[in-house]
Amino acid sequence: MRVAIKATKTFSLDRDILASVKRTKGTASESERVNQLLRSALDLERKAASDREAADFFAGAPKDRKERRAFQKTSTKSLARE
Repeated sequence: MRVAIKATKTFSLDRDILASVKRTKGTASESERVNQLLRSALDLERKAASDREAADFFAGAPKDRKERRAFQKTSTKSLARE
């Protein structure tokens, strides 16, 4: 587990969310549980954004096999330079 630099913030939570946090926190504190849930949600958002970016990138790929092969070759060279 990583060592966190903590900052105190105040947020309003819906009662049902707070109840769910209390119910699922296990041995951790409520604050630790909320941080764990937020990290998971942020990871999911990053993955979804990455998936959308990949879908947008490949949506522009040519449908013709010959063109698609040229596109893949150029993309591979471009990625190799990065």
